[in-house]
Amino acid sequence: MIDTPKVIEASARQIAYIHLTVPRDEIQFVMGPGITEIVETITAQGIAITGPWFTHHLRRPTDSFDFNICFPVATPIEETGRVKSGVIPAAQTIQTVYQGAYEGLADAWGEFMQWIDNSNHETGEDLFECYVLGPQTSEDSSTWRTELSRQLVAK
Repeated sequence: MIDTPKVIEASARQIAYIHLTVPRDEIQFVMGPGITEIVETITAQGIAITGPWFTHHLRRPTDSFDFNICFPVATPIEETGRVKSGVIPAAQTIQTVYQGAYEGLADAWGEFMQWIDNSNHETGEDLFECYVLGPQTSEDSSTWRTELSRQLVAK
């Protein structure tokens, strides 16, 4: 179940990220190490993380995921190994919140995409998942919150 989607003006965000393209069944094996690598790089440089981590999927997942693991940061990082510096530009965005375990995200996305289609909004190819509350805050998955977002295309 998702909250009623809303259109927002998303601000530009400076990010540190790692780009990954992996088969669907390998996603659970790359997320943890990727997150650790980014956090260690940011921390070693003394840069502040300014919000929750998120994924930026460059296309809808199929049998593989083509995405960036991202952390918003106060200032650009010095690129190190796989960890790159970037900016998510400001954009008009449609957003909802899913409450629950990560296993329910596929169904939440289906519900969100259906809502977007029924509302005649046109979105870009990419999509975002922001992990506002998750296992790092509580073992009770019913309290987890994930923001689902798609940038709108100007008509």
